[in-house]
Amino acid sequence: MSFVVYVPCDSSAISLGANRVAAAIIQEAQKRGIAIELVRNGSRGLFWLEPMVEVETSAGRIAYGPVQVTDVASLFGANFLEGGAHALALGHTEELSYLKKQQRLTFARCGKTDPVNLDDYIKNDGYCGLSNALKMAPHDIVKAVTDSGLRGRGGAAFPTGIKWNTVLNTPSEQKYIICNADEGDSGTFSDRMIMEGDPFVLIEGMTIAGIAVGATQGYIYLRVEYPHAHKALNSAIEKAYEAGYLGDDVLGSGKAFHLEVRLGAGAYICGEETSLMESLEGKRGLVRFKPPLPAISGLFGKPTVVNNVISLASVPIILDKGGDYYRDFGMGRSRGTLPLQLAGNIKQAGLVELAFGITLRELLYDFGGGSASGRPIKAVQVGGPLGAYLPESQFDTPLDYEAFAAIWAVLGHGGVVVFDDTADMATMARYSMEFCAIESCGKCTPCRIGSTRGTEVMDEIIEGHDLSKNIPLLRDLCNTLLNGSLCALGGMTPYPVLSALNHFPEDFGINDKADAA
Repeated sequence: MSFVVYVPCDSSAISLGANRVAAAIIQEAQKRGIAIELVRNGSRGLFWLEPMVEVETSAGRIAYGPVQVTDVASLFGANFLEGGAHALALGHTEELSYLKKQQRLTFARCGKTDPVNLDDYIKNDGYCGLSNALKMAPHDIVKAVTDSGLRGRGGAAFPTGIKWNTVLNTPSEQKYIICNADEGDSGTFSDRMIMEGDPFVLIEGMTIAGIAVGATQGYIYLRVEYPHAHKALNSAIEKAYEAGYLGDDVLGSGKAFHLEVRLGAGAYICGEETSLMESLEGKRGLVRFKPPLPAISGLFGKPTVVNNVISLASVPIILDKGGDYYRDFGMGRSRGTLPLQLAGNIKQAGLVELAFGITLRELLYDFGGGSASGRPIKAVQVGGPLGAYLPESQFDTPLDYEAFAAIWAVLGHGGVVVFDDTADMATMARYSMEFCAIESCGKCTPCRIGSTRGTEVMDEIIEGHDLSKNIPLLRDLCNTLLNGSLCALGGMTPYPVLSALNHFPEDFGINDKADAA
């Protein structure tokens, strides 16, 4: 009899010792003469419990965690291979409240399967969406995506179907699909988790996109700091080619789609779609003027779909279950689910996939368990380093694109970074200005010069120098950045700066909120 043991290969789990735990389990099993099959799965996203080891039993999968090398012998001694009681026993994986309360559509397989095992992917509803898409006319595929209400999960929230429809209806002998996998926002890791934990779903989504708009070539522009994702993607792409899911004749349909991974070089600005295309073309990552839009004249001047990892990874379930099925999740114009990433000063950091509409407060306390320090949560930054800092008074805002826009905030990529009451928000605002100054491509003056001057003004404010002059000057600089920048890097830097100033004036040395105006 052989027992199946799962140990995550996710880079977060590896950083916490997963590789050492996997090796120790194999060694201990050999020492005891027990036959096991060790599967390296993706992470379930419960990072405070990593490395989380699972075992397949007659009653389903049982989880143990966080497991360290020193725990392995005692786990065997407690007969964990058959779900035995142990201090690290967590119970049935699917029954863990953190997972059970979620609505996992995009991440349905992540943590369950061997990421680079194609048979495992297919056995768990993989490639059902592509199979359906190959039986449909291109405009019907685009209509299904449009009907689903899917919007760009990279932050801009632009309707995916409209972008695809533009590329479909733009005549060209060559079209491209680009996956923006240059995930550089602080506190975000959902793209990495998909690429490491379920790369075939991204490959399938990109293939469907290619079939839908008539593109035969795809590129995954991957953040260079993701070596584990790079390895998993290349392995999965190779297997997809071997099985006929990629190539000149996808599944005998007569339709071609080719795919390869290209590595970025560590520039945050290349997360902006036009800079990304400049980089793909072998040039310096500089923002392009618009128009023309990438959907009409993108990579090498050809019609190009540029979507984020989560956007493309959401496509297979839409083509499998239908646009209406996906649209039934969410609220208002925010349809489907969003993978939310909890990071910072939070007790239970990890990934939570939920339909739009949950409040920030529910996310922070029902899932996150409050701050890791046990102190009151003072502020939350949602949407990466360019997102607004939200005070406790705004924690009941539903996670919805329009609801966030109404309070001058952004959902962005779904990253949520938590700060307790010891955080100095003036220092955080300075960081935002400095971040913009460092990462600016330098093409437009407001971003290049404004962020540098803004950092200097923040230094003056933090030192308490001439606040009556420097606070209005900071606001003027933010107004220039907001309205004069060529792209979102400069255009959104005012969000964290002004939200910190407006909601936490005391951290800027201002005792009366009226004086902060």
